[in-house]
Amino acid sequence: MSWWEAVVLGLVQGLTEFLPISSSAHLRIVGELIGSTDPGAAFTAITQIGTETAVLLYFRRDIARIVVAWWRALTGANGSDWHSRFGEGDPDARMAWWIALGSVPIVVLGLAFQDTITSSFRNLYLIAITLAVFGLILGWADKVGAKRETLDRIDAKHAVAFGFAQAMALIPGVSRSGGTITAGLLLGYTREAAARYSFLLAIPAVLGSGFEQLVTNIDLLGTAGTPSLAMTLLAAFIAFVVGYVVIIGFLKIVSTYSYRPFVIYRLGLSVVVLALLVLGVLDPYGGALG
Repeated sequence: MSWWEAVVLGLVQGLTEFLPISSSAHLRIVGELIGSTDPGAAFTAITQIGTETAVLLYFRRDIARIVVAWWRALTGANGSDWHSRFGEGDPDARMAWWIALGSVPIVVLGLAFQDTITSSFRNLYLIAITLAVFGLILGWADKVGAKRETLDRIDAKHAVAFGFAQAMALIPGVSRSGGTITAGLLLGYTREAAARYSFLLAIPAVLGSGFEQLVTNIDLLGTAGTPSLAMTLLAAFIAFVVGYVVIIGFLKIVSTYSYRPFVIYRLGLSVVVLALLVLGVLDPYGGALG
């Protein structure tokens, strides 16, 4: 991978990670169009560290408040009974527990299907289908959702539902934010509440996956057919800068407008990918890296 390819893929990651259009699908598609092969699941996971660092920066005050409240509750500052330790009466402490609970599905399913995620799930025919199908589901959820609930209404059942929706993003094309936001809309949350929670819920899963891939694949990066560590980190840095700007714009957009433009985009991209596959421009597996 050359430096300009790393820059392009970093831009793609930063632009698409927080929008409900699937950053992993875009990296898979664009990576093959500008290079010779799929850049791979490891490259995708590591570059997502960049965008999640942007989340940490943007939501730094919220995260600090949640962590402090969680620690105070856990250590008995709000009461020694287990209800108090698990955040009763403190929305911020409860939020920490809900994020932890909601992270369980993606961790369990990610480990269980790790080999499939890095190979079969990166089939472009599957990606084209998931782009279209989950785009339509997002549009339906945006239309029928009550859009009344705020984040202080999350309970254990909703946390688990959000978690399984996020876990669907293990399949490129679903979209981590798209899946979580869709679940939030169907559960009655406002567009902004669902979007903000999708950012917070993604932090443990994305950072955990990214650093796991960095540690386990660091010796492989730069070998034949793989991006080098330097190019991977360059892409992650570009993704961080662009992603921070996108967060600001996206939260303003969803507070005012519907998700219809994203639905239309997903359907259009699905058609384009299928056409490129039929024409032989794209390879369904693209030499995907294991």
